[in-house]
Amino acid sequence: KTFDTIDPRTGEVITKVSLGDREDVDLAVKAARHAFDYGPWPRMSGSERGRMMMKLADLIEENVEEIAALDAVNGGKLFTLCKAIDIPGAARTLRYYAGAADKIHGTVLKMSKGLQGYTLREPIGVVGSIIPWNFPTTMFFMKAAPALAAGCTLVVKPAEQTPLSALYYAHLAKLAGIPDGVLNVVNGFGETAGAAISAHMDIDKVTFTGSTEVGRKIMAAAAASNLKPVSLELGGKSPLLIFDDADIDQAADIAFRGMFYNKGEICVASSRVYVQEGIYEKLVKKLVEKAKATVVGDPFDPQVNQGPQTDKKQFEKILSYIEHGKREGATLLTGGKHVGQKGYYIEPTIFTDVNEDMIITKEEIFGPVMSLMKFKTMEEAIKRANNTTYGLASGIITKNLNVANTVSRSIRAGVVWINCYTAFDVDCPYGGYKMSGFGRDFGLDALNQYLQIKSVVTPIHDSPWH
Repeated sequence: KTFDTIDPRTGEVITKVSLGDREDVDLAVKAARHAFDYGPWPRMSGSERGRMMMKLADLIEENVEEIAALDAVNGGKLFTLCKAIDIPGAARTLRYYAGAADKIHGTVLKMSKGLQGYTLREPIGVVGSIIPWNFPTTMFFMKAAPALAAGCTLVVKPAEQTPLSALYYAHLAKLAGIPDGVLNVVNGFGETAGAAISAHMDIDKVTFTGSTEVGRKIMAAAAASNLKPVSLELGGKSPLLIFDDADIDQAADIAFRGMFYNKGEICVASSRVYVQEGIYEKLVKKLVEKAKATVVGDPFDPQVNQGPQTDKKQFEKILSYIEHGKREGATLLTGGKHVGQKGYYIEPTIFTDVNEDMIITKEEIFGPVMSLMKFKTMEEAIKRANNTTYGLASGIITKNLNVANTVSRSIRAGVVWINCYTAFDVDCPYGGYKMSGFGRDFGLDALNQYLQIKSVVTPIHDSPWH
């Protein structure tokens, strides 16, 4: 069976892709299980695994043009940014974890009585990785790189909207010498292939990035099957707090990029922008100017700032949220309309006169829609920033160190950016509080999620040391 994968620039079919279902997941898990239980990957030295991962990173860099084109044509992402950021970033992530593969250590325990103990950190086993469509390459390696370094084997289900680069990565992994069965890619839909991974009795862990609604289903399936551990990164409704002492031009740049980068299809998007009343009017004016100057169009055109939304369903969902905003009484300052005759293009959209009870403030839109709100005091800003079921990211723009310190410790979110936004790095752990999920991607914290701790204890007789 196959399904069509669509070009969001035109709504036309790019190609047909294999449609994996429960049986295909079973085959992939069997391959991964065999590679883990009997194959060389978890048994080879960390430096040997690291060497193959470095080779894969080299191959990704050698093929940067082709992979960037796949993510642009399949996901509507800007070709120039894929080439400059996403694809080299994947290679950098692989190298970071390749360097950590031979540094996985346990601890020696100073136990009471006549006992000696130590811990082993062992790979957790077969990992099911379910990734979203907004950053197909980044998410693939955000999950796969630490799992591979740990000695795990994987079954990866890319989003059905963006399967093409994942297939190419499986091909490159083979060329890099990664043994058969270690990295398996199964394309398919969430309700079939994704559900099969979540409920599979022979998968030892699931890692997922996507919606809260799907995260709940994955957790329930993991609990009902073999109680496999789960890491979830479930999006957000992230607040950006801009204080009166902020540099207006810098604040406008940060707020605009924080929301409209990758056409607003970004989990950490600064979709709730709170501006202190002293600079509110000036900042609103600057943001509207930036939105109006944004060039929306073909992601292969270097002059374009914003490509199409990833698929028709997402495009229609965003437009329906914009209509909600208008109906609820928010003021549409700019944007809000479909661009062009074909494809899934939406103008950068900014609402003001927004309050916390509106749907556009409460729910994740995952598109180019910003809500602007005014505040008086720091205490009020903190309270309103925390008035959400989510807790993924947040931002503060201020020159006052005391304000930055107080606010960063008061906001309940997994990431706080001060005078910057979307400042990701492979060494910096990233994940959510509250309904934005749990577990961390990036950093050594991510590596630890793919390792079990085993304690080994033996009696020790007549030791002179206790």
